[in-house]
Amino acid sequence: MPIAYLSIGSNLGDRYGFLKKAIAALQDAGIEIVRCSSVYETIPVGYIEQPNFLNAVLEVQTNYSPHQLLDIIHAVERDLGRQRNIRWGPRTIDIDILLYDEIYVSDEDLVIPHPEMLKRAFVLVPLGEIRPDIVLNKKPVAYYIDLLKEQGIKKLKNLPLL
Repeated sequence: MPIAYLSIGSNLGDRYGFLKKAIAALQDAGIEIVRCSSVYETIPVGYIEQPNFLNAVLEVQTNYSPHQLLDIIHAVERDLGRQRNIRWGPRTIDIDILLYDEIYVSDEDLVIPHPEMLKRAFVLVPLGEIRPDIVLNKKPVAYYIDLLKEQGIKKLKNLPLL
C-alpha cells in the first residue's frame, strides 16, 4: 500500500481540535495513520498578520491515487470550514500532500513533492521527527532543517493527536 506524508495545520478557532477532527476525518475516509509527529506552534509564513499555527506531519497509508487523496483532503478541509480567501491566509485547517511514495506529480491541480516543503521548518521539523531517515533530493532531512535554523517553531508537549 502506498505511503504518503501529509502536513496539517490550523490557526483559527480551536486549532488543536481542528487538527484532531482532520485526522479523524482522514481515518473515516479509509486513510490509515501510521505515524504522527508532535504538535508544533509556528509563526505564519507569507501573510504574517494572523494568529500562530499549530502544525504536525502524518505518515499515512492509502490505496487512493494522489489525485483521489487530494480530493478527499479538499472535502475534509471544506467540511471543517476552510475558506480560500487569502493566499497563505488564516484557516481552520490546511492539509498538504508532501510526498507520495516515490511518485512525482506536476499538473495544474497537484505538485508532488510539495514545491515549498524544503523552505518550511514547520513541515521539515515534524517530518524529521517521525522519519529522521528520510532523504530529500539526495540529502537527509536534517540537512534542510539545519539550513532553516530558527523559523519560530516550538514543539508543544502533552498535545497528542492520536
